[in-house]
Amino acid sequence: MVWIKLFTSAILIALVTELAKKFPLYGGIIAALPLISLLSIFWLTIQGETIKQIQTFTMGVIIGLPATITMLLVIYVMLKNSFSFLIALLAGVASWGFLLAIQKLIFAKFNFHL
Repeated sequence: MVWIKLFTSAILIALVTELAKKFPLYGGIIAALPLISLLSIFWLTIQGETIKQIQTFTMGVIIGLPATITMLLVIYVMLKNSFSFLIALLAGVASWGFLLAIQKLIFAKFNFHL
């Protein structure tokens, strides 16, 4: 089953990156689709995970969205302002981690538990 998941995911990523080479905007739009989330939910269901586990996974995706959006914005702005790819990527990942830490503190302050 792991090989099927790996092969399916690899094919999907390869198709999106090939499309992005010719049509970067459309490749980005397709990459922004919740393909990984939907594939993960599909594989979790096929593997027999409970609805509660899938629900918790889905909430994790929702909680991760603001940090992911921030990371992508930081990378975009830095590349647009001529920063090197590596610096932009590192800053984006750092902003992602920082925002997740802030979210964790906010959730703890308001006693929000998954």
